[in-house]
Amino acid sequence: MINRSMVRTHVVQTLFAHYEQGDNTNIQARKELIKSFNTTYDLYLILLEFVNELTTYAEAQMKERLQKARATHSRYSPSRRLIENKLAQQLFLNKELRNQLNNRHLSWEAGLNGVAAIYQALEEAPFYHDYIYAMSATYQDDNNMWRKIMSGLVPFNQEFISALEEMEIHMDAQNWTIDLEVVLSYVLKTFRRFQEDTTPEEPLLPIFENNEELKFAEDLLQYTIEGHDEYQELIANHLHGWDPQRIPLMDMIILQVALAEIMHFPDIAIQITLNEYIEIAKEYSGEKSHLFINGVLDSIIREKKLYINL
Repeated sequence: MINRSMVRTHVVQTLFAHYEQGDNTNIQARKELIKSFNTTYDLYLILLEFVNELTTYAEAQMKERLQKARATHSRYSPSRRLIENKLAQQLFLNKELRNQLNNRHLSWEAGLNGVAAIYQALEEAPFYHDYIYAMSATYQDDNNMWRKIMSGLVPFNQEFISALEEMEIHMDAQNWTIDLEVVLSYVLKTFRRFQEDTTPEEPLLPIFENNEELKFAEDLLQYTIEGHDEYQELIANHLHGWDPQRIPLMDMIILQVALAEIMHFPDIAIQITLNEYIEIAKEYSGEKSHLFINGVLDSIIREKKLYINL
């Protein structure tokens, strides 16, 4: 599930904390990196479990409204289509999801406000009304319904984001709201893998598709730490009048990680590396940091004549 783009971002974030705190060992930095991957996977699991939480909430709302209707002798004939959604039933019965949630002690207890917020938004969504009032619904309709909720409501609902932040604190996680968009794409990928005949034994996406990605992450972290002084000097020689002490820590870390990748992973095209770290700078650093970082890296690469590898 965690790809190289996410690996690079996590390495940068881990090293930022590592150098900002100043007293961590290299071993501790590695532990923090692995923890960051695990908490990202926790987010994947908790978003899958959101399907069950919203279904449960919808059923509770229906029962409450039925009781009120009976008490006031009002007419209320709700659709049970969302509650009986086949994809939701499959996820509720999925053995790996149940085991992972239990073993990792993950729940929505601290984020129920987010569940309520999405349900309220859902009831106002035209695609929901089209779904529950259609004459019939196939398995694909059920599956598509959840894709629309996850792609069309979840990432844009501020109350949901706030609830996720509360859960992040409660569970000692990190970067959940930052990783949300990417992790949601893997949730949607999981939905697409499910079919009408999918059984409770269906595996979820693994945290890493293969050991190579984890090794890349650990090696990139280690090479950056080991080459810290060398990269600092190299960067300082290409600042063209800038005072190294005035360079923001995040910019310096992005430069160092990028250099570690360029120097130690010759099988990765330099242009790919440049593009990846420029994007990281756009997301996590100052408004013009990506231009500065691009300029410094380009100067170093040209001096060392590394562009021959492009």
